[in-house]
Amino acid sequence: MNVESIIGGNAKVVRNINRSMVLNIIRSKQPLSRTKLARLTGLNKSTISSIVADLLQEELITEEVKIDQNIGRNPLDLSLKLGKYLVGAISIDAAITRIAIADIDGSICGTCSINTEAQQPEDFIKKSIDELERLRIENNLSKLYGVGFSIAGIVDSKKLIVNFAPNLGWENFNIGEAVRKFIPDIEILAVGNDAKNSALAELWYGTHGINLSNYVFLQVGPGIGSGIVVGNKILDGEFHASGEVGHMIIFEGGELCVCGNHGCWERYASDRATISRYAIKKFGSMDQAGSITIDDIVKNSNNNDEIARDTIIQTGYFLGMGIANIIKAYDPHAIIIGGRIIQAWDLIYPEIMEVVKQRAFYGKKKHSIILPTSLKIRPRLLGAATLAIKEIFNDYRIII
Repeated sequence: MNVESIIGGNAKVVRNINRSMVLNIIRSKQPLSRTKLARLTGLNKSTISSIVADLLQEELITEEVKIDQNIGRNPLDLSLKLGKYLVGAISIDAAITRIAIADIDGSICGTCSINTEAQQPEDFIKKSIDELERLRIENNLSKLYGVGFSIAGIVDSKKLIVNFAPNLGWENFNIGEAVRKFIPDIEILAVGNDAKNSALAELWYGTHGINLSNYVFLQVGPGIGSGIVVGNKILDGEFHASGEVGHMIIFEGGELCVCGNHGCWERYASDRATISRYAIKKFGSMDQAGSITIDDIVKNSNNNDEIARDTIIQTGYFLGMGIANIIKAYDPHAIIIGGRIIQAWDLIYPEIMEVVKQRAFYGKKKHSIILPTSLKIRPRLLGAATLAIKEIFNDYRIII
């Protein structure tokens, strides 16, 4: 039995799918006329008029006259209406938690950050929400419609549970229940893994202008994670652990990882690994590693620090090793890399490609492309917002 026959008798379901399709096309193609909208969707004019009327009444879209001196009657163009459906975004990492308020077009209305205090998770969630509310008031913004969270760990997005976040020390933490205690009237509450959220943000708001229906977003930070997109959907996995590529073993019997195994990829290609190598080469020990950031190493590499330059090039080599494995496993159209390390793209990219060409492409005529993220806002933070925004648009989308 096909989908049409299953839903054909339920006009409400069909209308809801059509509504989501219309809203998403307006989001991705705005501004556009009702005539063009009908052509893109294949819906008749009366259906378009009815759905548009509802969306106008809900204040999700706006319709404005497009001034064109070359035609007799100026058409009306549809666009998203901003300022009505604002969402909060909270990205929790081991050291810093970043907070923002975003509109439904992905634009950011305000940001701030606080030190992460993970020992008492419920208390910290309250502190984060209080800071989000302070940010809202400070920027004179309307009540938030939803809140999205990005967590570095394994997250059950349906049950809103952090199954395991090793850098935070959280295990089986019901973050949804905690948040509802402090903002019980919030319409949308969404929680997801930081790398998967980053992939979602690139999918929705990326500006590379390429087909991202099948790609991998690689998040390089203190650890390494990924968001895998297959057929425009984020791959979650049976136990919500897809994309934990930082713990694939690239050196059997290598360095000890926090996961308990030896030779994991993130022990060689993460920011922590890069900082450790630099500190040992520069100072002969790890004693000063805690005061060094990846930004410092990139800056030093631009100021003729050969040790910094060599360290980053080596990170590019190690990144290439893992990326080659990802390409062999998923055959994606693209690998997009996020993280502070992309500031040194001119150093890491040639190394990545050298390794990938040797290990991943074989005799293929077409190759996966490798790019830095196009997002100007931190992907994990924008991803938290996108996770909540997506719920407003629902999950029925078509690609034109």
